[in-house]
Amino acid sequence: MYKLVKPLFFLFDPEKIHYTVTDSLKIFQKIWGFPGLMRAIYRYENPKLEREVFGLKFKNPVGLAAGFDKNGEFIEEFSNFGFGFIEVGTVTPLPQPGNEKPRMFRLKADEGLINRMGFNNKGVDVLARKLKSVKRDGLIIGGNIGKNKNTPNEEAVSDYIKCFDALFDVVDYFVVNVSSPNTPGLRDLQEKEPLMHILNTLQRRNLKNGITRPILLKIAPDLTNSQLDDIVEIVQETKIAGVIATNTTISRENLASSESLKKEMGGLSGKPVRERSTAVIKYLSEKSNQSFPIIGVGGIHSAKDAQEKLDAGASLVQIYTGFIYEGPALVKRILTGIAN
Repeated sequence: MYKLVKPLFFLFDPEKIHYTVTDSLKIFQKIWGFPGLMRAIYRYENPKLEREVFGLKFKNPVGLAAGFDKNGEFIEEFSNFGFGFIEVGTVTPLPQPGNEKPRMFRLKADEGLINRMGFNNKGVDVLARKLKSVKRDGLIIGGNIGKNKNTPNEEAVSDYIKCFDALFDVVDYFVVNVSSPNTPGLRDLQEKEPLMHILNTLQRRNLKNGITRPILLKIAPDLTNSQLDDIVEIVQETKIAGVIATNTTISRENLASSESLKKEMGGLSGKPVRERSTAVIKYLSEKSNQSFPIIGVGGIHSAKDAQEKLDAGASLVQIYTGFIYEGPALVKRILTGIAN
């Protein structure tokens, strides 16, 4: 069915059609019987798919990456498509509109997306209130946290603390996002000294009440091997739970799309980042002697792509751009492929 409607969707601006489809999905799933129909069509359950990673039990290893549902407004609807976990955000302490539009572009010839959204969200308090009312049904929910655009890097830790405190009781794990290319200067926080400061501060906060949440770090695919070595040391020294590899890339190598599209600023996702993302996962896994879990994300458009990430050392995987190009049946295809 998705193959029939995708050409229609792709006639419209990517950001506008995203909200049109998600809003429509919410309306349709309020109709009696529709959620059950979605689950019957798209869900695939098998005990072989269950995973226990950083102390959490996942009913399957396929998640929806951050950015698709920044404000946690469609968690129950997306869960009907069979995801084992959903990551909301990136969220910031204060609401912000993000960058000027247009800010999302399809690279159809490459099956990729460029976005420069800029952490557009309604603020952490709105997200926290929303998550309190979500029916989870065994679904794991992660909270991806960032800093506001106007917060100087030297004060960034305060933004991460505010988000951490606000979401602590309503998410199952946290992701510290310092790797988006769309907030000026944010990637500078991937350097060892500022990153250690942020993660150690959050870990002290995490241990304060005797109840902890796994904290993960989301990294860019554009890091050098030397920088990846630093990431391994940082994870081991701060004792955070793991890494998400990877975010979007600023590279534009080997693209078939037009020069005008390649010149658009922002992070590139989808098939063009698949190989680099897998290489980063493999490097981290081998360099660390598999001492921490990795969530693999980047260019997963098939069961084969997902298995590639798992074989490289990932414990779980996430999809985003593949979900747009392949449709909701992708989740079931990946789960069936992994189980078999």
